[in-house]
Amino acid sequence: MLSRTLFVAFLFVACCGSTKGESNKPFGADFPKLDSDAVGEWWKTKGKRGNGPRLMVPRDEVLGFAVYTVAHGTLKLTAQLFPLLPDESREVVLEVRPAGDAAWRKVAVEKVLYPGWSAHFRVKDWDATRDFDYRLSHGENATFEGLIRKDPIDKETIVVGSLSCNSSRTPGPRPRMVENLMKQNPDLLFFAGDQSYHHTQHTFGWLEFGMQFRELMKDRPTITIPDDHDVGQANIWGENGKKARTPAGPAGGFFYPASYVNMVQRCQTWHLPDPFDATPIERGIGVYYTNLLLGGIDFAILEDRKFKSGPQGKIPKMGPRPDHINDPAYDRASVDLPELKLLGDRQLQFLDQWTDD
Repeated sequence: MLSRTLFVAFLFVACCGSTKGESNKPFGADFPKLDSDAVGEWWKTKGKRGNGPRLMVPRDEVLGFAVYTVAHGTLKLTAQLFPLLPDESREVVLEVRPAGDAAWRKVAVEKVLYPGWSAHFRVKDWDATRDFDYRLSHGENATFEGLIRKDPIDKETIVVGSLSCNSSRTPGPRPRMVENLMKQNPDLLFFAGDQSYHHTQHTFGWLEFGMQFRELMKDRPTITIPDDHDVGQANIWGENGKKARTPAGPAGGFFYPASYVNMVQRCQTWHLPDPFDATPIERGIGVYYTNLLLGGIDFAILEDRKFKSGPQGKIPKMGPRPDHINDPAYDRASVDLPELKLLGDRQLQFLDQWTDD
């Protein structure tokens, strides 16, 4: 899917510029090539093999996939699109109907956000006692359909499909994995991070992941949370959002611009229930830690890296890298220091309240 090229559309727009408000360098002059497969005049990119833009698809297939959750009486759904051409609509329509009914009902129209090419729907007063079909529409011909499942509160066993680390070294479909998961019919999907290993090309990597698993995700609630490679780093010791010195990150912080980190988080986590405390951390980087009640089980969704202290310069070096300890006899007390953070005070406060409920 990602390697297909629609040459007619490519030739038609080759002389056109980006749509007003869509900057060619949305992440600043210091990072002009960040997410370059999907920003600016993306349709002019040559791709790694010189065979044209990697994200060009037939225009009736621009709706790539969708992810959603239902919590506290609210449906939150993200529609992920392939990059749009300058003359194409920047709106997506959401329609729903009780499962099996004939008539669709339009419930919302939302703008496609750039960079990232995602549209986000919030529908309040959602009836979680029944199944609903949903249909997303873009332009005249692009549609994508799925199922909003009812809350499985009447089930004795809740099945969770848990996956992580979706290697970019094995591109293409995941038919065996998807087929086996379909047989398990999970009530909830959890993708624990590294949905993309394309580092500085998140939109490409996120779409690659989504196309691999969309047949699973479209019909059931899904939790996706980003990890280090999703935001272009070898490791993340987020340290409350400070600026990292290098993409390796051992001294703590995020290396790439906050706008890039926030784009990644928007695409991967906007559909989660609203954060417990949405106050951004340093440099305006957002947070998403929250909880999801499904089937009578209350799931805490944590950010295990965002507040974590970087080891470099804070603990004794005991391996080839600041974050490696390869001596099994090391003194545990040497790294258990009161000033170091793991989950962070804010998430500990959240967990205190979550466990009391």
